[in-house]
Amino acid sequence: MNILDDTVIPGKHGKIFGTNALTAIDLMEIKTKVLELDGIREVLLNTEIFPREFTIHTSKIVSISAIENKVKSVGFHAIPKGLFEL
Repeated sequence: MNILDDTVIPGKHGKIFGTNALTAIDLMEIKTKVLELDGIREVLLNTEIFPREFTIHTSKIVSISAIENKVKSVGFHAIPKGLFEL
């Protein structure tokens, strides 16, 4: 593994995660919990596709495992998608 696989790095691309949450309320719960982490600047929710996705932008390096643990604490899963396209 490398830093790009294990962390979300600051930048305009962010990191996309898939989730098993379905409703808008569940997604807002995930957003609220993830925003509690130090370094999370913004969480964008995509409710137009299935499975639902959210994109995280950071102001510093944040570990993916910390994000996954925050999402698990509200009863859902967060699965990181592949690297962004250049």
